[in-house]
Amino acid sequence: MDNSAVEFVIGKQKNIALIAHDNKKGEIIEWCKQHEDILKKHFLFGTGTTARMVAEHTGLPVRGFNSGPLGGDLQIGARIVDNKIDIVIFFSDPLTAQPHDPDVKALLRIAQVYDIPIANNKATADFIITSSFMDREYTHQLINFKKTVEERAVRLDESID
Repeated sequence: MDNSAVEFVIGKQKNIALIAHDNKKGEIIEWCKQHEDILKKHFLFGTGTTARMVAEHTGLPVRGFNSGPLGGDLQIGARIVDNKIDIVIFFSDPLTAQPHDPDVKALLRIAQVYDIPIANNKATADFIITSSFMDREYTHQLINFKKTVEERAVRLDESID
């Protein structure tokens, strides 16, 4: 039996993280208004001010975490690892330096490792939110991280002996 991969299922009702840098908050609010009929069918999460502003301006319920510079990006990343975030919509500002850039990179990396959809701009977000997968389950294969770590531990032990 090949156990190099494990199967993950993103349910019909998605857990969607909403994140926006300061110069992109207005854009993500407008995007949420445009896609309100779709978003209201799913669970929404967000970092600090983005969560508060989206909720206030759209009426959509959004569970907020810390702001990005205070660990919010890392909180979202931890929930990806725990299989509690299925999609990340992150309107990032590529023209402004961010004090928490290492956290942003960590979030993007962990989304890639766990093979979840992540949008870094409106066009990609539009493609994701209008995908036929938004209304149904999606099954995907991930590397069996537990097996990989166990094999690495065996190799390290053998190299010490």
